[in-house]
Amino acid sequence: MAVSFPGATYVKVHFGELALHPGDVVTVADPSGAEVYRYQPATIGDGWADSISGDTALVSVQHSPSAGSSLALESLSRPGVRVDQVTRGFTAAESAARSGQRAESICGGSDDSRNAVCYRSTQPIAYGRSKAVARLLINGAELCTTWRVGPNNRLLTNNHCLATTEEVQSAEVWFDYACVQCDGPETPRTVKTRGNRLLATDATLDFSLFTVDDFAGIERFGFLELDERQPQPGDEVYIPQHPKGVPTVIAMADPQEATGNCAVSDPRYDGYAPDTDVSYLCDTDGGSSGSPVISRRSNKVIALHHFGGCPNSGVRIDLISARIAAML
Repeated sequence: MAVSFPGATYVKVHFGELALHPGDVVTVADPSGAEVYRYQPATIGDGWADSISGDTALVSVQHSPSAGSSLALESLSRPGVRVDQVTRGFTAAESAARSGQRAESICGGSDDSRNAVCYRSTQPIAYGRSKAVARLLINGAELCTTWRVGPNNRLLTNNHCLATTEEVQSAEVWFDYACVQCDGPETPRTVKTRGNRLLATDATLDFSLFTVDDFAGIERFGFLELDERQPQPGDEVYIPQHPKGVPTVIAMADPQEATGNCAVSDPRYDGYAPDTDVSYLCDTDGGSSGSPVISRRSNKVIALHHFGGCPNSGVRIDLISARIAAML
């Protein structure tokens, strides 16, 4: 069975029923066979298969030898196996339309963020730090950004993205979802894992700390550290992120600043409570929630982005660190 949406960036299917004989396996794959996931009833969890990058997912069922056949079925006509929902990524045209609806977070009239790889030679440290930042796909449709914090199995995002263990376990975390050339759009094979467990969360400080299933598979992408000093107005920053779920971009330039670089506007900006945020005019968009705001001086995180509106803002990392430092 082929599930296809021309131009979509991913396809994700949900099994409403998966009643198989022992040893039978459902396979979801891309047409090239480079991305393949195999499931049995005990391993499918909430019924959502892992997403397939690209616009086509091929779904088949393979009988166990004990069931009398080892051949893959050509469709899901077998009783008890049913795809009842499908989600998919936006096409380029749809993303452009949605961007127009969220222009309030693009400050100054034009988006000055660039594909992360554009900084590989000119800003190698910032480019390297962007590797620790991942796209977050929640319930097959909602988009946020997340990142590895510290050397252990710990990731940080917003509470308004993930607030419960059930939501964490519904989420896919995409590492290495980035263009290989400055003008894009090709990406290498994305490394995907599932969220595992919520460790801490807070609605006022809008953070959630969680773990993933396959930590060994993402460990090579490195991690970010926290900068607990008090930022000052004019401190230069950059934000690796996945706005609209696109491959990693870095917001670093800001023509509105005298230096031409993104910088802190107000280090004591009101978020969900007085003085909890840091504000800036760096460009962000829907899907950027949960991104790290990184100091260009220390290359450590000073805030957790969560608001648009020009100025945009992130929760002060010193306040978050006081809540999670013992868990890192």
